[in-house]
Amino acid sequence: MGTKGKVISVFSLGGLNEIGKNMYAIEYGNDIIIIDCGNMFPDESLLGIDLIIPDFSYIIENKERVRGLIVTHGHEDHIGGVPFFLKEVNVPVYATRFTLGLIELKLREHRFLRESQLVEIHSESIVQIGEMSISFFKVNHSIPDCLGIVFNTPDGTVVHTGDFKFDWTPENNERPEIHKMANIGNKGVLLLLSESTNAERQGYTPSEQMVGKNLEQIFIRARRKVIVSTFASNVSRIQQVVNAADKTKRKLALLGRSMVNVVGVAIERGYLNIPKDMIIEAHEINDLPPEMVTILCTGSQGEAMAALSRLSTGNFRNVEILSEDTVIIAAGPIPGNERNVSSIVDNLYKLGAHVIYGSGSSSGIHVSGHGYQEDLRLMLTLMKPKYFIPIHGEYRMLHHHRMLAESVGVEEDHTFILRNGDVVDIEDSVARSTRTIPSGNTYVDGVDVGKMEFVLRDRKQISEEGMLIIIIPMNKQEEKLLSEPEFISRGFVDQNFSELRTGMKRIALETINELHEANRYSWNVMKKQIKKSIAQYVKEHTRKEPMIVPILMDI
Repeated sequence: MGTKGKVISVFSLGGLNEIGKNMYAIEYGNDIIIIDCGNMFPDESLLGIDLIIPDFSYIIENKERVRGLIVTHGHEDHIGGVPFFLKEVNVPVYATRFTLGLIELKLREHRFLRESQLVEIHSESIVQIGEMSISFFKVNHSIPDCLGIVFNTPDGTVVHTGDFKFDWTPENNERPEIHKMANIGNKGVLLLLSESTNAERQGYTPSEQMVGKNLEQIFIRARRKVIVSTFASNVSRIQQVVNAADKTKRKLALLGRSMVNVVGVAIERGYLNIPKDMIIEAHEINDLPPEMVTILCTGSQGEAMAALSRLSTGNFRNVEILSEDTVIIAAGPIPGNERNVSSIVDNLYKLGAHVIYGSGSSSGIHVSGHGYQEDLRLMLTLMKPKYFIPIHGEYRMLHHHRMLAESVGVEEDHTFILRNGDVVDIEDSVARSTRTIPSGNTYVDGVDVGKMEFVLRDRKQISEEGMLIIIIPMNKQEEKLLSEPEFISRGFVDQNFSELRTGMKRIALETINELHEANRYSWNVMKKQIKKSIAQYVKEHTRKEPMIVPILMDI
């Protein structure tokens, strides 16, 4: 038992009841440590938004207590927010060699690499922060160099699994450190935070080895070019493509900025072995017989501007997918991307390509990097936690994970299904969740970073209802209307606009006269009143609510 009165507090700023923008924190005494800082990609309702990152306001308010950011692995939903976070709270970043390589790419892009303090760790590292001794254990996932984290405090041990599965025959021979996990569990785990992505899927996650064999067979059977689209970060999958290309004497072209960047980092840091002279440039593809070419590209999630999407519509310069080419989409769609992926698959079939896609044993060219139910149950059994917080998933996933925890002996009321911002406080080995801290979304739009609720509301209104601009020429000194108001409609109405214009003109003139009679000459008041009365008139006559922008011109 530790000192009376010290509290361990744990909360999430992203990653609960959603897929993406993972960010968790542990507070002990006067120290706060952040785990991961990811992004999420917007859906169609967030018009023009590039990225969604967590709301850092609580961390910024308490930044003098923040001691560091530990990153479990290098996926976008765990590192995408790092540059934005470090610009606000510049603390040391602890991550493995490969993960740091990907973070460096981002920081260089944001011109913040020189200001950042990056600390390389590995599974045997021990980091001492205040009274916390932090150690690590290796886990498998769909990217190299992934870690689980152990926070040892005088008041108990908190474990964060990172993203994981149990693959005993991984492509890179980096096996999960199961003995270490069992040892951590035997010493006693007060609280476990474990990922929930595949908590609804029964059984164990299939091994990567299955994919390598299947890819090889597809390459042998392929008559012309082979185009493979996968996550740039899935280095094991890329190695399998390289091996299959090597076996069938094909050259390899890389398409897509992130593919080129990540493969560069993986080669430079020794995570990828590519035979000398195998890689060719995109412009060399057409110089070779098609049966000697493999293309590795981005766009497995159906992203509109990524290489696969542009290839599927014939919009990639000098590179074409032709009849009898083989296209392999070696990644499962992230929830929400299914429609985009289907649309690309349709386009590929229209080009006459042979398309292989989908995960699991049916196509055999993708397996998930996240543990199925039996993997999750094994982690719970190894760790034997007193308290449990399922993380990294939508509500139903967290719910299924709670049921798995109960099946291996975690007491029903010892599991906390939280929302972002909910805090679990553990004092004298008793956990309670009774308070919340500010949390939410921050939107990145070009160079703008912020809440942007008003901007998004305006964009939504314009996209759905259109826009009506009213130009009123006036002489400000004489408070006199110089000519009749002009109306410009954009995305609002095009038919019967003349009839509507006559009515709006009448309403605008009446409003201006009324204000004159009441001696209310303020331009702001005039704008507000014109906007209000025109909006009312338009709604009555069209049942629409366009954005109305009155412009008073001083002539």
